[in-house]
Amino acid sequence: MKFSEQWLRSWVNPEVSRDDLVARLSMTGLEVDSVTPAAGEFSGVVVGEIIAAEQHPDADKLRVCRVSNGSEEFQVVCGAPNARAGIKVPFAMVGAVLGEDFKIKKAKLRGVESFGMLCSADELKLSDDSDGLFELPADAPTGQSLREYLGLDDAIIEVDLTPNRGDCLSIAGLAREVGANYAVPVTRPAIEPVAAVHDEVRPVELMAPAACSRYIGRVIRNVDLSRPTPLWMVERLRRSDIRSIDAVVDVTNYVMLELGQPLHAFDLAQVFGGIRVRMAEEDEKLVLLNGQEISLRSDTLVIADHERPLAMAGIMGGEHSGVSDTTTDLFLESAFFDHIAIAGKARNYGLHTDASHRYERGVDWQLQREAVERATALLLEVVSGEPGPVVEAVEPSHLPQPVSITLRNERVTQMLGLEIAPAEIEAYLRGLELNVVSSGAAEWQVDVPSHRFDIALEIDLIEELARLYGYNRLPVSAPTAALSLTAKPETQGELPILRRLLVARGYQEAITYSFIEPSLNKLFDPQSEPLALANPISSDMAVMRTSLWPGLSKAVQHNQNRQQARVRLFESGLRFVPQADGELLQEPMLSGIACGTRLPEGWANGNDKLDFHDVKGDVEAVLGQGGALDAYGFEPAEHPALHPGQCARIVRDGNPVGWLGALHPQLVDELDLLGPVFVFELRLDGITEGRLPRFSELSRFPEVRRDIAVLVDKTVVAGNLLADIREHAGEFLKNLRLFDVYEGKGVDPQSKSLAIGLTLQHSSRTLTDDEVNAVMDKVLGSLEQRFNATLRK
Repeated sequence: MKFSEQWLRSWVNPEVSRDDLVARLSMTGLEVDSVTPAAGEFSGVVVGEIIAAEQHPDADKLRVCRVSNGSEEFQVVCGAPNARAGIKVPFAMVGAVLGEDFKIKKAKLRGVESFGMLCSADELKLSDDSDGLFELPADAPTGQSLREYLGLDDAIIEVDLTPNRGDCLSIAGLAREVGANYAVPVTRPAIEPVAAVHDEVRPVELMAPAACSRYIGRVIRNVDLSRPTPLWMVERLRRSDIRSIDAVVDVTNYVMLELGQPLHAFDLAQVFGGIRVRMAEEDEKLVLLNGQEISLRSDTLVIADHERPLAMAGIMGGEHSGVSDTTTDLFLESAFFDHIAIAGKARNYGLHTDASHRYERGVDWQLQREAVERATALLLEVVSGEPGPVVEAVEPSHLPQPVSITLRNERVTQMLGLEIAPAEIEAYLRGLELNVVSSGAAEWQVDVPSHRFDIALEIDLIEELARLYGYNRLPVSAPTAALSLTAKPETQGELPILRRLLVARGYQEAITYSFIEPSLNKLFDPQSEPLALANPISSDMAVMRTSLWPGLSKAVQHNQNRQQARVRLFESGLRFVPQADGELLQEPMLSGIACGTRLPEGWANGNDKLDFHDVKGDVEAVLGQGGALDAYGFEPAEHPALHPGQCARIVRDGNPVGWLGALHPQLVDELDLLGPVFVFELRLDGITEGRLPRFSELSRFPEVRRDIAVLVDKTVVAGNLLADIREHAGEFLKNLRLFDVYEGKGVDPQSKSLAIGLTLQHSSRTLTDDEVNAVMDKVLGSLEQRFNATLRK
């Protein structure tokens, strides 16, 4: 919000410099973004009156004017189209300086001497208007310094307010803050009820009381819109970055800036029947004041009459019901809209207005009548008129309820780390217009005023005390607490170790967004319905991911589009899986993706493509970090995002802990990737539990190695075969290795040959042939019975 320092100081004027004021505002949470002069640098410019204006004898676009400065008359050549006799304009006399170094001198234009320059608003850096001379009111004192007349030795201060401080989107709110900070009184303008001079009213119906619980209106007849807005009001609006439009609109904008309550004035002739505050009908049409025609949605609150909508409530009025040059009677409205009902509605229609900006952050729910009385008084002063009685429609059950909070001095001391005297606490809170009543020793009952809708808890009051006391004055001390060390299980693995392992194997860590495009999530996990965000950043970030694969795949796509063919990425993060009971499961995962060649490009490396077993080796390295690799198994399975036949479910003790496989070819084509692309995803809680190493004495006796080749059906999983061998080989088995898989000539097309090496050893003696043969017979018998395996001849 931008505001004039002079306007603020007319409400509250602490005896401090501008720099001190700006610094104090920032330190109390109202961050000042900029401080700029209200006008450009100039001197020697006075209010001048054009006595006469004649056509230049040798130039069609120039006029020769006689200009008075109150004591003398000067000849000035001017090219402005609105230069004419009888108007008062800024007059830069000879010797005046505009900007830093533009000095006005006597000149000759097309043979005619000119003693000075008549100025536009743009030349004085008052606005961007350069179409003509800046016309001043007829009662402007001729010869007075323009800077003095317009009060241009002023600064425009812009504050960047947090969304919870909507109460400071007005001069009244800012003055309240300044007064509380400097302990100086705030002088508000006197606002008295304006007596009605006629009894015309328009009835008001609140048909959506939850969205609009208070609506106030007043008929004002016989206004004269030919009267201009007073220059003092135009200047205050300009310095608040609001353009003057007409007297009625200017007054409503002025009251909004002054008190914080948006208002709107309708052309009474365009209001048929009474006012109805209701929800719009789906696809109902409304042409706004900016000329934009919109189709209203049913969740939009509108102000309507008995025939049609007049305005989008809290956002913008309609064109057909707006004030125009032909308007003679007004209906002035002031309402309290629930901020939830207004929030986001303007953005949904591609709009942002000063009114919606305030309503979305919250408006004082007891301010509406005062704002109408203030606006009425100003309208009568500017455009005259005959006011009628104020009509109010209210639903008390839907209005915000007053808040009363107990504040304890002990809690203040505990939270701020220092003791503030009770009298000082009361002074700070009363400076913010909070009603404070002592209810015991060092305890107060604080009633929160309607303008502070951000205060609801005791801690909120303590934060207010911290702001006013000064954050920079709060003591800096380290907290102390008795902490006891907790034992850390030695078998529990750590994520940083797994990260370093993957980096050592050629992967790079990536961080992707937790929210993704709904269609992208459906490609990877079509069976689940992801959690949709209520207020997404954009349409392609609208749901929470149920897997880390979509983000990693987009990262690979980004790299491949930039000629990076060999990509290896991993990410650790949460996935968000909705459950049948309505809960949201948030699981920490470790995922990876890889594509391209097996080895980096180099003279000693081949160009072999990465395959399933390369990535499986990386996964096994992760699983084996805790020393419990044999507890994991890889089972053939199907996953909608993975290639049939190159997909494995990873299990531990029968419980699934992750997936491994190649992305489905259709998915690779859909994402426009250069395949094949391999991925894995592991549940962190399922892979970080290891085994505690135990020492066993090395045997001094020789090992016995027996190799077997068995023929089994193609569908048999080698892992199951190895697990069966471990189960029946007994305590003598020290090592088991699958060293060959063969399919082809000499083997039945429906079978495959698995070559397995068994290493046997006894810790205290040499095994005999009979003992070894017995173990092998037991192993082969089990394989034959369970898998129909036969020894390959």
